[in-house]
Amino acid sequence: MFETAELGHTIDKATYAKRVPALRLALLDAQHEVLKAARFPVLLIVGGVDGAGKGETVNVLLSWMDPRYISTWAMGPRSAEEHNKPPYFRFWQVLPPKGRLGILFGSWHSEAIVQRAHGDIDLATFDQRLDEVVRFERMLTDEGALIVKFWMHLSKKQQKKRLESLEADKATRWRVTPSDWKSFALYDRYRKASEHALMRTSTGNAPWIVVEGSDARYRSLTVGTALLRAVRTRLAGKAEPYPKSAAPLVAPVDGRSLLATLDLSKKTPAKAYDAQLTELQGRLAQATRSPRFRERAIVLVFEGADAAGKGGAIRHVTSGLDARCYSVIPIAAPTEEERAQPYLWRFWRHVPSLGRIAIFDRSWYGRVLVERVEGFADESAWMRAYAEMSDFEAQLTAHGIVVLKFWLQIDAEEQLRRFKERERTKFKRFKITQEDWRNRKKWDAYQLAASDMIERTSVDAAPWTMVEANDKDFARLKVLETICDRVERAIGRK
Repeated sequence: MFETAELGHTIDKATYAKRVPALRLALLDAQHEVLKAARFPVLLIVGGVDGAGKGETVNVLLSWMDPRYISTWAMGPRSAEEHNKPPYFRFWQVLPPKGRLGILFGSWHSEAIVQRAHGDIDLATFDQRLDEVVRFERMLTDEGALIVKFWMHLSKKQQKKRLESLEADKATRWRVTPSDWKSFALYDRYRKASEHALMRTSTGNAPWIVVEGSDARYRSLTVGTALLRAVRTRLAGKAEPYPKSAAPLVAPVDGRSLLATLDLSKKTPAKAYDAQLTELQGRLAQATRSPRFRERAIVLVFEGADAAGKGGAIRHVTSGLDARCYSVIPIAAPTEEERAQPYLWRFWRHVPSLGRIAIFDRSWYGRVLVERVEGFADESAWMRAYAEMSDFEAQLTAHGIVVLKFWLQIDAEEQLRRFKERERTKFKRFKITQEDWRNRKKWDAYQLAASDMIERTSVDAAPWTMVEANDKDFARLKVLETICDRVERAIGRK
């Protein structure tokens, strides 16, 4: 499934000198057209054998193009700090925005290949990791990114010769490290692991282009020509990855949504509330101050109907926490900066380190709620989002992060009462907007979308808790008790 080069394995000096000026001009023109259109980012992945000219080739590209609009990142082994985050976090942080080019030396493939070559993971685990790579790249390309992947290859004999040549020259000796020779000693195992990885992750939306790395002029022309072709092809395509039209919402055949089954009459007696609140906040404080919590983190997601009490529930949770260990992230309409990145980017950046807590007041589920109902995403986009969000949450839980998702439910009559109360109360008026009244007219559509979302995305590792919230006291206690139970189990206190 690899693309193959058409220039041959060597390029003579005269041919190179003749072709370069036109290629440079074309690449610059294409780069500035991408920048001006700002329709998609270009992500250039450069992997391959040590000594195959990866750095030299990228340096040539940077000299041919406008480096002001290119970001370059060397993705070596994860640092101690990076081990404190999910494995993909460091890649989430460096993705280029629309209109820009990002170059990665090594990428999300590299760690699994190294571990397989060293025998640290078995084939089944290797394939599982590679499947995660394919899903991640599919998510990026579905969001509009152009991914161009180059694998620089050298035979074992060529690699040895190349490393010896670099080591013999005082000017380049620094480029050869003991780890390069250690990798060379495992050449056959690296080649086998790499071939398997390339075959499994070379897809129609993000194919690998294998480049013979022994001749510098051949490498540069091959990479430059392939990059130009890919960019020109994308520029000639559609401006948007999907049309902005909503899919119809279909009511259940029995006329009852999942949320309609909740008993919203549940209440907590006023006399019992204060004592239970104090107890639960104390439990939460003790659990999150435990030394074992340093190996965990918490992500709390709060969704629900407008005026359902999300803000109040969050305040009562944070009252039991050390202010130094949590962040509350309110989610509104995306900014221009956020629109220039994949949909999940603005949530990726807030993933907590171990020992910390991130509280989302609304979340990534907006794509299957407001964007679905309001027609900002068509059916293919929001249906695709279910898998993307599930992958995201699976990465969090695999890293030791406790993910808890709450849907706070009130009925339409209670919402109307709270809306009117907000309008009458001076210090609450900021909470009510014309948008709230407009959304209320689509009550049934939002209820159906939310029920569909909960049914599709509530799993053991990241469950939804539906909270009966007509009575605020009952809702706040249920949220706190659910968090305490899950965190105590996670740190082994239950």
